Amino acid sequence: MEKYYIITFGCQMNRSDSERIATILEDIGYEKASNANGADLIVVNMCSVRQSAVDRVYGLYSKFKKLKSGNKNLKTILTGCVLKEDKRKFAKLFDLILDIKDLSKWSQKLNVPCSNIYRYKEQNNDYLKIKPKYQTLFSAYVPIMTGCNNFCTFCVVPYLRGQEISRSAEEILFEVKNLISQNYKEIWLLGQNVNSYKDGKINFPKLLKTINEIKGDFWIRFTSSHPKDFSDELIDAMAKCEKVTEYLNLPVQSGDNEVLKRMNRPYTIEHYKNLVKKIREKIPEISLSTDVIVGFPGETREQFENTVKLFKKIKYNMAYIAKYSKRPQAKAFLLEDDVSYQEKERRHKILTEILKKTALEKNKKYIEKEIEVLINSSKDNICFGKTKTYKTVKLQTTNYKLQTNLVGQFVKIKIIDALPWGLKGSIEIKKEALALKLKLFET
Repeated sequence: MEKYYIITFGCQMNRSDSERIATILEDIGYEKASNANGADLIVVNMCSVRQSAVDRVYGLYSKFKKLKSGNKNLKTILTGCVLKEDKRKFAKLFDLILDIKDLSKWSQKLNVPCSNIYRYKEQNNDYLKIKPKYQTLFSAYVPIMTGCNNFCTFCVVPYLRGQEISRSAEEILFEVKNLISQNYKEIWLLGQNVNSYKDGKINFPKLLKTINEIKGDFWIRFTSSHPKDFSDELIDAMAKCEKVTEYLNLPVQSGDNEVLKRMNRPYTIEHYKNLVKKIREKIPEISLSTDVIVGFPGETREQFENTVKLFKKIKYNMAYIAKYSKRPQAKAFLLEDDVSYQEKERRHKILTEILKKTALEKNKKYIEKEIEVLINSSKDNICFGKTKTYKTVKLQTTNYKLQTNLVGQFVKIKIIDALPWGLKGSIEIKKEALALKLKLFET
């Protein structure tokens, strides 16, 4: 049986798409390989939103050349959010470049017969209806919509994924209920802007409340949100739904109003700060992260200083700081990229240093507290997990059996130390309880 391997570069939506790719490939007879070296088909699922992701795909050239020299039948596919210009550049590197939206038609492109159910889905042309091959048994991505109507000048997503399309609430709830019945512990609701979700009378806050009412022991997370339409109704829903985690990624992109205008971000910093204030008043334990771009065309040092002031004011728990890179098709591509790489690097370091201080300050408040953690991996006698506030926790254990069986479970952990980017914890389980826990796991 021929084997496949998927390499994913991009956001959670790309990772969710990769789970659907796996379903199609296994349906047409492929088996998953443990690594690229043992694959007969390699799929690269990329995102052209940032140049860094494009560069990583270019970096595969020598690896693919070597693999093909050892396996003459090896096929390579490129998919995901791929710009026309990148498709032309990658044409020589890949055997096929396929649209993720045409996923149900891939069997035709590969000349492999597909089951009737996917021929039916070809007629509907809705790849999100394809059941994903979830990568874990405890955490699942559930796209609730795709596409974007915002057209930020630095972003190419609307041109690649199209405008917003919401999945039916019935379809989403069916998928979530099925996951909970299988004892999944973490549900990620995905969309380019989940705030815009709408299915009849059901908007995003109502969807959150409906999922929250499903019986079971699980967390609800979501990404991403736009400050322009983050409503009071959504804040109230987050505050009242006990399964919705106290974590929010709220991209600001810049701390300067003039730069925001050039980015086509239709809000002011005053609006953003007031929004954060309302969220923190309703949800005091909220952990707040953001996305920000340094060195956007025309960003002066004075304008960057406004972003510095915002970082000091908001005191984020985490921030994803990107150095601006020109992307063809995005409107900002026509603007002069007039901030040098060295200056972008300097600004990146300044914000990172502020973030390290505020993140460490906030993380120290967890020390000596016992909190619930979802363990998501283990290696070399160390478990890693996430708190409800999306803090990474490192847990040392010498009990290998306990270590492996804790993965995918909620565990009460005492925090003993704090770092800027995470926490360290310890676990104390009485021998009788440990024996019972291990016995349960074994059965």
